[in-house]
Amino acid sequence: MKTYLLIACLFTSNPLILRYTGASLPNRYPAPEPAYQLAFAHFGPLNTDIFMADADGRNARPLLPHAALDYNASFSNDGHWVIFTSERNGSADIFRVHPDGTELERLISDPSFDDQASFSPDGKRVVFVSSRSGNTDIFTLDLVTNKVTNLTHHPGGDFRPAWSADGQWIAFTSDRDSKKPIPDKDFRTLHSTEIYTMRWDGTDLVRRTSQDAFVGSPCWSKDGKQLLVYQTTLEGVRKLTTVQPKLKAGATSQIALINLLDQSIEPVAADSGAKLSPQWLADGSIAYVKATAPGSLVFQNGRPSLDGEYNHPRWSKDGKKMLFHREQQHTWPPMYPLYSRNAQFGLLRSGVFPSFSPAAGNVLICNDKTAGALHNQILQMNPDGTGKRILFGDSVKSALAPVWSPQGDRIAFGFGSFFQNMLQGRSTADIAIINKDGSGLNVLTDGRGNYGFPSWSPDGKKIVYRAATETSKGLFILEVATGKSAPLTQDSHDNFPAWSPVADVIAFTRKAGNNYDIYTIKADGSQLRRLTTDPGNDAQCSWSPDGKWIAFSTASGGFKDESPLYPFNPQPYGEIGVMRADGSQKMMLTDNQFEEGTIGWMPLGRNPQKARASR
Repeated sequence: MKTYLLIACLFTSNPLILRYTGASLPNRYPAPEPAYQLAFAHFGPLNTDIFMADADGRNARPLLPHAALDYNASFSNDGHWVIFTSERNGSADIFRVHPDGTELERLISDPSFDDQASFSPDGKRVVFVSSRSGNTDIFTLDLVTNKVTNLTHHPGGDFRPAWSADGQWIAFTSDRDSKKPIPDKDFRTLHSTEIYTMRWDGTDLVRRTSQDAFVGSPCWSKDGKQLLVYQTTLEGVRKLTTVQPKLKAGATSQIALINLLDQSIEPVAADSGAKLSPQWLADGSIAYVKATAPGSLVFQNGRPSLDGEYNHPRWSKDGKKMLFHREQQHTWPPMYPLYSRNAQFGLLRSGVFPSFSPAAGNVLICNDKTAGALHNQILQMNPDGTGKRILFGDSVKSALAPVWSPQGDRIAFGFGSFFQNMLQGRSTADIAIINKDGSGLNVLTDGRGNYGFPSWSPDGKKIVYRAATETSKGLFILEVATGKSAPLTQDSHDNFPAWSPVADVIAFTRKAGNNYDIYTIKADGSQLRRLTTDPGNDAQCSWSPDGKWIAFSTASGGFKDESPLYPFNPQPYGEIGVMRADGSQKMMLTDNQFEEGTIGWMPLGRNPQKARASR
């Protein structure tokens, strides 16, 4: 597995434009060895490449094959350049390259998320989105002066900017007027989006839709009088992004035209199913992506549809070539480094709910599926990702969120059916333990509720877990030897408890009002303390081995793109953050458009890459 390289020592006369001369460079500038290593699930694709194809999508070939993610490519009007996003240098940056793959240049270099770029019609500017202001705003880069200008200054998220044909206007999607509700029986934040237009310099902002639903991916007509979009309901967004195939099969969205004279919206593609990423073709017809499996590229000019993955299709102005990106790797789960915004904390992409064996950290366990809502087994592997094998599984019940005991002799996990609200039915699950070799299954709870997400006390004698029954909900503490449970919190929406490895303190997630935050509480029920107050959800906390830090998944940065564009990604938001045990010194380690969470810390002093090199 190739390691992603952060190339920090390439300078040109332009601090924003870095010339990159190869797809794989030697690691001449190694980052300092991190003090901590965190493994977690990253719900984006494993590897996407950009493809160049004929206008009908045939004869596709990779443009710049690379082990990192490349995506969201488009042509310049003169056809001399392709602009795209790549994570080959760590964070998401903007690159350009000639269509034959030569003269690769990095146009935008920033530790923040930079994406969704396109050239102005005259080729003098680039519009893109960036999180460098703290949320996702729209910026332009002047390719002559290299000046970067923030066009939108709003705490909401702005996405998918598109130039008008004359270069005077930019249309974009925004959730700035969304209530971002969290349904009572769900854990996902929903965001409605509307379409806005503004002049190229950010003036004359106009809201073009008032759907209180989802309208996205605007594309201008040649005469500048209409915008081509897709639209769906909030329920449609939920179905489009679910991991459940039966629910996704019922997802639907429509292609529509916005008349800018009177703001009216008219559907233009009446067939069923989920339709995304509409584009005008050179002949004035429309093409779009049909997102329900297996996926297809649909033309309305009589060309035959093509089955397959065609993300973000874009055509050259002369109508002869097209670009799109698709996933190139599907082996799950991965185990490789990811870019961290703080060198003190090394990041590893793993399966869902990773847990390293204590002390030596020479065995990693995690779930074997891509999401916790699926039927999971417990997978065991070496810390470098080799030696994968199923340690424990059941044909009916899911074994979710496995975690090593502090002594390394046992593993606790939830055993049953989970995410009952998503599955639209009541489900039951217990807390169970097995020996380290997968033998000796012992179910510890009574089978009368939905119990899960266990965490061991430092001495290995107790387990704290989430409980939900018909009459109560909260956190409970279980004595492993006797099987007796006692409530820690009651009648509260609490989840993901994590017992400090060095103290009698438990961190957990609580939903209060319409928001999730991180709290701590003593194991005797005293000293309840709220650690986060972010407007976005904070959840899935995990302690560092020395008890000094708490890592968590946070949505405080908001959405960075349109939710429906990320199938099988129920929460396309959520970065990995860390904070001190008292809630101070918060910092973000990741910044991207995908959900990240289920964090496990590697024992101190363990380096999986050194272990790989010595094998």
